[in-house]
Formats: sequence, structure tokens, C-alpha cells
Amino acid sequence: MSSLHGQNLLASNRSSQGSDTFHATDPSTQTPLEPTFAEATSSEIDLAMTLAEKAFWHYRKVEDSAKAAFLRAIADGLDQHVEDIAARAQLETALPAARLHGEMGRTTNQLRMFADLISSPDYRDIRIDTALPERQPPRPDLRRVLIAMGPVVVFGASNFPLAFSVAGGDTASALAAGCPVVVKAHPAHPGTSELVAEVILEAAQKTSMPAGVFSLVHGRSHEVGLALVRHPHTAAVGFTGSLRAGRALFDAASSRPTPIPVYAEMGSTNPMFVLPGALAERADAIAEGLAQSVNLGVGQFCTNPGVIIGQKGDALDAFVNKAANYFQASDPGTMLYSGVHSAYQDALKRARDTAGVQVAGETTGASGLQATAAIMRTDAQTFAANDDLQEEIFGPATLIVESDLEQMLELAKSLSGHLTATIHGTEAELPQYQALIEVLETKVGRLIFNGFPTGVEVCSAMNHGGPYPATTDMRTTSVGTAAIERFLRPICYQGFPQTALPAHVRD
Repeated sequence: MSSLHGQNLLASNRSSQGSDTFHATDPSTQTPLEPTFAEATSSEIDLAMTLAEKAFWHYRKVEDSAKAAFLRAIADGLDQHVEDIAARAQLETALPAARLHGEMGRTTNQLRMFADLISSPDYRDIRIDTALPERQPPRPDLRRVLIAMGPVVVFGASNFPLAFSVAGGDTASALAAGCPVVVKAHPAHPGTSELVAEVILEAAQKTSMPAGVFSLVHGRSHEVGLALVRHPHTAAVGFTGSLRAGRALFDAASSRPTPIPVYAEMGSTNPMFVLPGALAERADAIAEGLAQSVNLGVGQFCTNPGVIIGQKGDALDAFVNKAANYFQASDPGTMLYSGVHSAYQDALKRARDTAGVQVAGETTGASGLQATAAIMRTDAQTFAANDDLQEEIFGPATLIVESDLEQMLELAKSLSGHLTATIHGTEAELPQYQALIEVLETKVGRLIFNGFPTGVEVCSAMNHGGPYPATTDMRTTSVGTAAIERFLRPICYQGFPQTALPAHVRD
């Protein structure tokens, strides 16, 4: 691949009009990385969105087979350049090479998954009611189908530099739907973003896609993101990140003269309920699995199990001790960048300093941007009385809450929205916890039995979403084939002759 240049990519044109610049930083050494990256100006943002709007009128009519070829060309290009991209991503994120190669596999798989999806017209959810002229009153011919919404702005995520960033699920699903995409690169891994963007642009050229079908802009300031959301050509937004940032984008989109949807995946503590039968049968296995899940990727997953609720007693005490041993034996890991590390340290300190919270186990020896993994415990009364304890701690920390059976149900009812909830138990004891299951169904987008929430399978049946504040729209998913529905909207054709209808809704 060509060397990095640090400019914005407005379709196939490189641009660096402004004077505001920044560098990526190696989180392992905290040293700046070359090159200098140029923050997008308001005129560059306007040009990117104008090019996307112009491309939309062509791209929305591109045959599904041609769009599928475009997606597959992106995947093939990423496979071809995986070594260069992963090497830069490792410098910018401190994530291990094996993790990044695995994430690249997920990225290319979901691109091909959406290519396969649009190879059949079923994704358009076509519904036809033919005319009944002899009925009184007569029924006209009605044909409902999903069509592309328009240009989509995608925000790259810090914790997934590949699978939830430039060529990630939001981009793949939007392009599959027929929507041009403008990506706001995450400033923590701008070099990785540039390399991936160049692959997308090369694939667009190879498959004769319209200029403007894809652009990439850089920026550390909030103003860049807000300008993209507020731009009149933006039709929808995809975001993965913090509650604060996601809510700011959502509010900006809602206050536009023409409001638009923001599909934001935000904070989640992913509560886990450990039932007595599970503790009796396999407490050690659950404790080990919990430690592995919480520490996976230095805890920088939106599905990290941050709250564990169990019934107080000797069995839960023994479980906590076993889990604490696993936490103490874990190695500290470097976090993605300084902002994430600072936020984690602050959140962990707030939890530890809360009256009624004790640290059960913690790693030692952390330095620089490395995180201290911690498992804490408290009681149901303390948890219920402190809203801060219910908020996500983005990093390798979890909180055990001891309760009785009645308190367990009340705590479940008090939960806000989350991406997942997990129940560890036996099949025999589940019937007596049916009320708990029914409550959790109203709180999350994915309910897990005897597993761990980290590890989100990319497939048709997956739902990665949940009630607010996990997401801004609990009806949608950001993972799986149903993700395409976010960037499609329905239209109904009434009384049109066959020759004037789109091909996919004709008889």
C-alpha cells in the first residue's frame, strides 16, 4: 500500500485545507506517530456531503448485483492488505496482532454477508396487494417496498478499529442498502482509517461506482461530528461509542429543521444473574469464565459483564473468592488511548470510593496506560441507592451484588436498558425464575443463558441493540443482516402501471 498522507479523502480527492492538525499516538509508549492528520474544515465537510448527495441519485438505482460486487471487492481488498492494515492498527491501538487479524476476518465476513443478502430481493420486504376493481369501494393496486434513505454518516468506534469503523458493519449495511457513506474517522486510529478508506475507494473505482459513494474525514473536535450530523444532505447516522457523545449527536439530529434518525450504540453494563443451582454445579467454571470475559480486550467491549447479581450466602461468597483469584492472576493490559484510560480510572475510583463497596480482587503492576483489573462487591441496598454503580465502567472491572430472591427481581426491574443480560442457572430451576426472565426481556436486546455476552456472532439471527441508554432505537440492530433495515425506508406505489414500477415490485 502507499504511504500514509494524513489528508481527508473526499471521494477520490485528497484534501487538507485547514490549519488544525493532530497525530495518532502509540498507547504502549505514548509517543506520537507520523504522519500529521488534517482536521476537516466546514467546506471540506460540505463537499463530502454534497458529493454523497450527488452520488445517491445514481447509487440508489445501481443493480443489487453490482452493489454486491462492490462489497465483495472491498472485502477482497482488505484481505489483500490485511498485514499492512493490522500493523498500523497495532501501533495505534496496542491491540494484539491476533485480535486484529480476527477482527479483519469479521469485517470482511460481514461485507460478504451483506453482499449475499442483497443478492435476493427478500431484503426489500416487498408486499403486494393487487387491485380489486369490482369491490365496493374498489381497492387500488398497492405495492410496498423498502428503498434507500440517502447519504449516511458513520462514526468510527475506538474499540473496534476495523469491524465497527471505516469498513465496519454500519458502512457495509448502508452501502448494501444503496446509501453513500461519509465516515468520520476515530482520531485514535486515523492511519488505520486512511488505509481502509483507500481500499474502499479502490473497490469503488474497480466496480464503477459513482464518485462520492464514499468519503473519509478526520477530526478531533466535536464540531466536525456535529457539522456532519447537521448537514442538510445527511439522511441518517450510525454511531458506536459513549453515552455522552451518542446523546449529543442524537440531540443535534433531533433539533435539525428536518430531524433524522441516529442509530447510536452507547453504554451498557450487561447484567449477569447467577442462580443458586449454577453456583452449586459449576461455580469455579463460571468464575473463570467471568474473569476471562471481563478482561477480554482489556475490558474494552460494549458487552463486558459489569454487574453480577447473586443470592447472598456461603455459595456466593465462595464464588466471589474464586473469581477474585482469577482477577488477581490476570496481567494488566494497555488501553486504547489516554482518554479511555483516564475515564476508566475515574469511574473505577468512584465505584471503589462508594460507601458499602469493597474490592474483592485486583491486579497489580499496571503502569503507563495499562489498566488495573478489579472485581468489587456490594449489597442490594447499596447498589439500589447509588445510580453511579449502574453506569458502565468501560474497562476490566465488574461488581458483584449480593441479594435475596425478592431483591434480585426488584433490581432487575430497576435496571435501565442494556445490550445484553445473562442468566446462569440450571434448566430445572428456570421455571421459578420466569418472572426474572420476563422482566429482563423488557430491558435488553439479547438474553443469554449459561454463556457470556462478549463475543457477538455476525449472522442473520443476531440482535445487537437494546432499550435506551444502550441505544437510541431499541427496534434496530447494528450487527447481523437486519442492520440493513436502519438505512431503508418504506414507499408504497399505488395504481402504477407495470411498465412504470421498479423491476423488483412488478408481477
